[in-house]
Amino acid sequence: MTKPVDDLEAVRLVVQALEPFDSEDRDRIIRWACEKLAMKSPPSSLAPTRQETQAARIPDGTTPPSPGASGSADSVDIRTFIQEKAPKSDNHLAAVVAYYYHFEVPAEERRDFICKEDLVDACRKAERKRPARPAQVLVNSYHAGLLDKTERGQYRLNSVGENLVAMVLPGSDESVPRSRPARRTDRAKTAPNKKPSKKAVRAKKNQK
Repeated sequence: MTKPVDDLEAVRLVVQALEPFDSEDRDRIIRWACEKLAMKSPPSSLAPTRQETQAARIPDGTTPPSPGASGSADSVDIRTFIQEKAPKSDNHLAAVVAYYYHFEVPAEERRDFICKEDLVDACRKAERKRPARPAQVLVNSYHAGLLDKTERGQYRLNSVGENLVAMVLPGSDESVPRSRPARRTDRAKTAPNKKPSKKAVRAKKNQK
């Protein structure tokens, strides 16, 4: 007999699984689980804002820093964000830009996709060399598993790209995955043994 579904038991298991993690990690795990189950993402209020993160680090009695040039205390400009994350490839840059527009801009400006124009604009503002083919960079990032397709020419950050930007970047050169060079083989060692020709066999017999 199949055991009836108990939603309270499910809640207990979820809470038990999340207990070892801190608040920020729990929010991220919940977002990933929602994406995996094709559910609506939890409210963005679950994710700690940059202001809340900074406030947690400010000692009591200290005056918090004033908002930046963007006019919002919980946002950062894209140039600063790219410099903080220091992407070392165009694919990683695309993930950083997608993350920025999904999480870092003021709430009323957030969106879950980017296009080639966003990539070009980000390079301009960050004073970074523009990719020769920005549209192809997004395609490559999609094939690398960092972005998902939405509509034609539009791509959204997925859980892999989010994890890269939130947990891995900035990283050293060693932490950036690189394609392995093709292994070179020694043809002399791998070439099959050839049978001697009949002419060579006869010449050898005549020598004897």
